[in-house]
Amino acid sequence: MDGIVEYGYAGLDAAWKRGCEFLGTKYAILGGAMSWVSERNLVAAISNAGGFGVIACGAMTSELLEAEIKGTQALTGKPFGVNLITMHPDLDKLVDVCLSLNVGHVVLAGGVPSKETIVCIKEGGAKVICFAPILALAKKLVRTGADAIVIEGMEAGGHIGPVSTSVLAQEILPHMGDVPVFVAGGIGRGEAISTYLRMGAAGCQLGTRFVCATESIAHPDFKKAFIRASARDAVTTVQVDPQFPVIPVRALNNEGGKKFIETQHEVITKYRAGELDLETAQLAIEHFWAGALRRAVIEGDVEFGSVMAGQSVGMVKKEQSTEEIIEELVAQARSAFTEDGAQRSDP
Repeated sequence: MDGIVEYGYAGLDAAWKRGCEFLGTKYAILGGAMSWVSERNLVAAISNAGGFGVIACGAMTSELLEAEIKGTQALTGKPFGVNLITMHPDLDKLVDVCLSLNVGHVVLAGGVPSKETIVCIKEGGAKVICFAPILALAKKLVRTGADAIVIEGMEAGGHIGPVSTSVLAQEILPHMGDVPVFVAGGIGRGEAISTYLRMGAAGCQLGTRFVCATESIAHPDFKKAFIRASARDAVTTVQVDPQFPVIPVRALNNEGGKKFIETQHEVITKYRAGELDLETAQLAIEHFWAGALRRAVIEGDVEFGSVMAGQSVGMVKKEQSTEEIIEELVAQARSAFTEDGAQRSDP
């Protein structure tokens, strides 16, 4: 056993201690902010199970966000955060709502936050967590005042960047010791969590694994689609012409994805025939998926809706309680540390 203690990480608890202390949680596992899925019931369940739930504000108004935060507080006394999209037209009002309701952590996503926003949140008494796709931006955000960073690889569901989680971790973790860094994207088992912790992460963020939690309000058909899917079914949206850019989104391949490609071709043909101007054509493509995520998550339209999922969807095998999912992840991570430490202690 002495060899295990001598090993740099005495175990899982030591490895993610910094992340747990920053979040105020038992486990340094964040719930990914998934629009329509990460609402009060799932968020509270993650926090109650020892993780850190995060409300996905998305396009909510300040009134809706206020109700969601209060609803979550009624379900848990544990820490949780709120994810705000920096491009939201009423970002300042949303920040005020979070601060007025004593939200301890605000996650800023969907763009580079301004220094003014970061300073406002910190002066209001909350911690700021920012997303960074490259090392230079991560360092800049920390200099601006970010208290923690999330790096998310292209294996994640929803809007993604071009670089894999494993590469981002290698590029960024060795150079970011000043603040806690959480790793996200394609994580479905505890062994992966233990690997990133060894590399210097303070914890990990998971979204896809929680979609089929019993506390998740996702439609039964949405959950069935996840349980049936394999990793290769979670694909990115296809862009057919660089003149008409498409923001990469990872979702399960379905009839909606095929129709999106057809629509792009039809719109571009009309543009080239002079039937549409460039701006109208670009908007027609951009608005194709409007409301598609809600249709899939809430109404169960998994054929033509947007079934956003990360590549870890292949590891979602059944509906489980949130507590069971988290305890399973923790047991796997703890076992990985124990086995590695035992191997290192052998003569």
